[in-house]
Amino acid sequence: MTTRYDQKIAALLKLRPAQVGATIELLDTGNTLPFIARYRKEITGGLDEDQIRRILESATRLRAVDERRDTIIASIEEQGLLTPELQGQIAAADTLTELEDLYQPFKPKRRTRASIARDRGLQPLADLIVAQARVNQTAEQLAVPFVSEAVPTVEDALAGARDIVAETISEHADVRGQTRLKAMRFGLLRAHKTKDAKDDKGVYQLYYEFEYRVDRIKPYQVMAINRGEAEKVLRVSLDVAERDWRQAIETVFRPDRRSPLVEQLELAIEDAAKRLLLPAIERDVRAALTEQAEDHAIAVFATNLRNLLNQPPLTGHTVLGIDPGFRTGCKVAVIDPTGRVLATETIYPHEPQRRWNDTLRTLAALVERFGVTLIAIGNGTASRETEQLAAELTRNREGLHYLMVSEAGASVYSASPLARAELPDLDVTLRGAVSIARRVMDPLAELVKIEPKAIGVGMYQHDVNQKRLSEALDSVVETVVNRVGVDVNTASPALLTHVAGIGPKLAERIVSYRNENGAFRSRKALQQVPGLGPKAYEQAAGFLRIREGDELLDASAIHPESYHVARALLQRAGLTRTASLAEREAALDDLQSRVPLDVLAAELGTGIPTLTDILEQLIRPGRDPRADLPAPILRSDVLSMDDLLPGMRLYGTVRNVVDFGAFVDIGVKQDGLLHRSQLPPGYVLNLGDVIQVEILNVEKERGRISLGWPMV
Repeated sequence: MTTRYDQKIAALLKLRPAQVGATIELLDTGNTLPFIARYRKEITGGLDEDQIRRILESATRLRAVDERRDTIIASIEEQGLLTPELQGQIAAADTLTELEDLYQPFKPKRRTRASIARDRGLQPLADLIVAQARVNQTAEQLAVPFVSEAVPTVEDALAGARDIVAETISEHADVRGQTRLKAMRFGLLRAHKTKDAKDDKGVYQLYYEFEYRVDRIKPYQVMAINRGEAEKVLRVSLDVAERDWRQAIETVFRPDRRSPLVEQLELAIEDAAKRLLLPAIERDVRAALTEQAEDHAIAVFATNLRNLLNQPPLTGHTVLGIDPGFRTGCKVAVIDPTGRVLATETIYPHEPQRRWNDTLRTLAALVERFGVTLIAIGNGTASRETEQLAAELTRNREGLHYLMVSEAGASVYSASPLARAELPDLDVTLRGAVSIARRVMDPLAELVKIEPKAIGVGMYQHDVNQKRLSEALDSVVETVVNRVGVDVNTASPALLTHVAGIGPKLAERIVSYRNENGAFRSRKALQQVPGLGPKAYEQAAGFLRIREGDELLDASAIHPESYHVARALLQRAGLTRTASLAEREAALDDLQSRVPLDVLAAELGTGIPTLTDILEQLIRPGRDPRADLPAPILRSDVLSMDDLLPGMRLYGTVRNVVDFGAFVDIGVKQDGLLHRSQLPPGYVLNLGDVIQVEILNVEKERGRISLGWPMV
């Protein structure tokens, strides 16, 4: 099916109109992005989730433009001012900015100098100024008929008429559009420190005397300037060269030296530019820069979150989690390989108590008693001091290692209703240690319990549009959860919430039904959950896994609607349901070598993309895509900044990616900065990457470590 937006969106995203139309139709009929991307590839032409999301965003934006267009036309029509020419211009406008420029002269306004002048009957005189009438009279003579009780002098009449002309100039769509275009390309954004501003730490020192062309300013600079302005440290302005704004105005409102009203128009132009047009353009440019910078900041945050959620799980460990602290002690929790809490403790190894030896004995006893194989340490306050403790504990114990874990959001989770429901018998301070330990075993399952904004893997997250940030991060969580798949018999409501087609209420119902009736034996049994109707089942079923159930295919990403294809494929390959994975792989590889994929798809009544996915799942059912990523670095000893020397090479973990580079955990108290200038051309770092770096410089007194990319 085609939609009115197919051609526009297809041209914008470099796709085929048929793909766009089919995708919009699927979205409009209630299908989720993960479902469409995974199970409707034949219809969309194999679009991935990011492409589908861009189509959705583009269609939403175009629909918003159309809604605004209809509202504007209705408003102008109601005023009796809609002409065929104006209606054509409005119909041709592609963006909200273009629409608002056209609507500006017709917007209901508060009382202005121009509206007062119009009420006093000065519009005809203003029209003469705009038209640059060529008559054998002076400007003063032309103004005489407009003198009245409300307009006592000729100069008052001319001033009022100029007010009308100034507003007309500033509200003209072409003038605004051209001035804005020039400002966005050649304008200068300036920032200065405000008088008597307090910036004791010099946070905004780079911007005390700052000047940059608008088209070259970086997103992080915009965000920093905006924050400095909000904190009243900086004063910000935009400078548009006179030649740029004057050319935009005089292209439409051209002064005529042969008219006695030329001076009046020139005065009106000056007034229009400085009092009305340039302040409006400055607001527009600042808003556009802020929106672009926020989009960039949100994109960086989303990318970092995606990589954090994709961290591979470390399964099979009994983990001792430590939430470090000084005065109140370190909170300790031991969990088994299923995430069950075995023991909790509070230890005081640091100042002011400094019970170092007692703490070592306590931890050693826990390690021995429960067979702990991994220690997870939160990376907050006292983390590196606690790392010394872990290093001493692991030094002479074979098979025991430790690693640092981001504890961002652990305190948010600890005080949440979900934490109270999951760990009702634990004090809120101990729940953080449980969360840290569980993050090692399955980062995704634990991190989805925390509002994404609280995870803290970006910059300026509190300065951006919070609604757009939440939407972007929720999309990331949804994408990762559905890509990995969810074991419906062990998943928390928080994890199930992000499965396509489910949501919070249905997630609670699934868990409640599971608690009352026992583990689900098949995907089909999910249809017994109250409120889980046919549409929700269709959207969710393929992303829910049931291990060791009644149907072997339920443990895979194959959708129940394609089970008949999978069974026919197994039969065609001469396989039984109980065939081993090795037998499956050999038989299916042999079948593909003998029968072309398109022939096999036609024979089985399915498309090539779906058949390809089914083959992959039959060979490697329920494979966790996170397993392909590098595992976290496990350590058994600790370094200090004193151990670091220029030229030394170490392996580290990327903890945060920002515009100017990446912060890398190399096992000392302070993360090192790998500046983007050190990276090979085109190389992209992701949060969680394990990389080798070279020490360039260590500034111990400032706590700074500069890293480089090792040259082979």
